[in-house]
Amino acid sequence: MIVIAGVAAVVGIVVTLWAAVIARRRVPESPSGAATSTASTSTAAAGRKIKARLYYVSMDGTKLTGVDREVSYADGAAAQAQQIVSAQLSPVTAPFVSPIPPSTTLRALYLDPKGVAFVDLSKEASTGHTGGSQDELLTVYSIVNALTANLPAITAVQVLVDGKQVDTLAGHIDLRRPLQKNLAIIEPEASAPR
Repeated sequence: MIVIAGVAAVVGIVVTLWAAVIARRRVPESPSGAATSTASTSTAAAGRKIKARLYYVSMDGTKLTGVDREVSYADGAAAQAQQIVSAQLSPVTAPFVSPIPPSTTLRALYLDPKGVAFVDLSKEASTGHTGGSQDELLTVYSIVNALTANLPAITAVQVLVDGKQVDTLAGHIDLRRPLQKNLAIIEPEASAPR
């Protein structure tokens, strides 16, 4: 009887901890010791710019093309990451095509001590997505590669939507874990449009 009561207590504790973990995944909180930057916080130095590589859809629509753009400078990795993601989400002019669904905004960005950036996008990233595994791959890795290629402090990116962890944006790319840089999806430099 004591063994059964002990097992029941352990199961109760495990269920409680599991529920707490699930609840934390639904609301992105700044991890302990993490640098935080939100979309409403402007930490960009007035007028100062840096060059950052942003990623757009290649001419054949199957890869990403890297393009160097001027991005507002911000002090600190989390604040600079916010500036890079905001630039990646901004509308782009021809001949470039953004892989990001229109009206998608950055809600918040957190950087944990291990170098994982938590990028919280607005619901339009999912609801406005065109679908298809290739389009979803381009959308996700335009953000992941923009951060990991420009900021050595960022080793992986966890994409969140509307403050929650999601399985996918449009049913194809697993977003339940942080993603690392994917160089295979980037078009070679020589064939990038000028």
